Formats: sequence, C-alpha cells, structure tokens
Amino acid sequence: MGVKLNIYKTDTEVLASLAKYFADLAKKYIAANDRFTVALSGGSSPKKLHELLASEYRDTIDWDKVYFFFGDERDVPLTDSQSNYLMAKQTLFDPLEIDPSHVFAVQTNLGAEEAAKAYTLNLINFFDGHNACFDLVILGLGDNSHTASLFPHTSVLTDESASIQALYIDEVKMNRITFTAPLINNAHHIAFLVYGAGKAEAVKHILEDNKNIQEYPAQLIKGNDLQWFLDEPAAGKLEK
Repeated sequence: MGVKLNIYKTDTEVLASLAKYFADLAKKYIAANDRFTVALSGGSSPKKLHELLASEYRDTIDWDKVYFFFGDERDVPLTDSQSNYLMAKQTLFDPLEIDPSHVFAVQTNLGAEEAAKAYTLNLINFFDGHNACFDLVILGLGDNSHTASLFPHTSVLTDESASIQALYIDEVKMNRITFTAPLINNAHHIAFLVYGAGKAEAVKHILEDNKNIQEYPAQLIKGNDLQWFLDEPAAGKLEK
C-alpha cells in the first residue's frame, strides 16, 4: 500500500499531471481489459480537469471504451446546477460525445434511499456480481477534511460494506448519495485532486495528524496506489 505525493508549483501543473495520469491508466486498462472504469469526483475542482481531458486528450484516449460513475451525488435533479452529473455532462460527456450508456448517473428522481439502492444494483450488474473494483477513483477534499460525501461525524464513516449509501448531512442541509470508504478503497488506483491554500489545513490533517476519522474522514481512504495531486499552497502545511 503506497501513498505518493505529486506536488507542483501551480494548479495548472497539477491538472496537467493528473490528466496525463488518467490518460496513461486509460490506455493501460483498455489494452488489458478492453475497458476503463472511472468514478468521478464532484465539486468545482474537477471542472478544469474535465476540460483538459476533453481538449488535449480528445484523440489520444479511446473514449468509446471508458465507463463513468460518480463517487457521490447531491440529492437534486440531474438538471440542477448543483448536480455532479450535470457538471460532468457539460464539461466532459457532451464535448466528447460520450455514449449515454457509458455514463452511470445516480437516479436522484427516486429519492436518496432508493437512488442508493438502485446505484448499488447498477454496480452489481456492471461488475457481474463481483466486488465492484474501479480502475480509477478521483476524489476531492473539502476544507473540513471530507471526501466524496463522507462528512465528519456521519454514520457512513463506520460502514464497513463496499456499497453506496444515502445520508442526510446537517452541515450542508442536504441528502447525499455516496460510495462508502471500503468501496473507494477497492479501486486499483485512487487520485486526490487538491489545490489552493484553503485546503492546506485539511491536507495536513489527512496526511500527518493522528488518526481521527470522525474529524478527518478522508483518513479512511487507503489503496494499493493512492496518489495525491497537490499544488504547493495546498501542501504548504506539510512538515515531511
């Protein structure tokens, strides 16, 4: 189990490095398995990553063999400006003309609980009943040390099943649907995309502070290949 820090001067370099990492993995898994499975992150940070992939890597990845999932989703319509799906559709799927059957959106119209169950079934069907094991999971990091929708002091933090759960998050007054930490940790590769000085405190909590998953949920994330893509401001409080 290895953690690798990739630290760059600017967010532009961070994004370029992660885009190349994505492309290299896509080529490797498509060559080996004829498909590449990726779970995308929500929030604002991945927008620029998507735009880079849709432009600079438009012709270097066989996009017809990439399958997209979502590590978490907000319980809003898929047409809502807060929807992680809508952001990815506008910045990645539409520009690349991705086949809709290769995009697994969370069916938020069912309500959070039912949407989580339906998404779990999607995974079971897609991965033929085996443990869902994504080739790549991309994650962000909140200022409060959350990742996906694993927020501090929520019941999902102690869930040991590799599954998808619905929960109400008081902090944001919203229902969310999220991968559990064990499901994320099943992935072949996990990449955190984190930039900006505002994230420096959280980065230090996750990477260097004593274990306290209730306060710092992203400490739950472990993997055979766990890569952090950081700019110098985000890494600014690390001592090692």
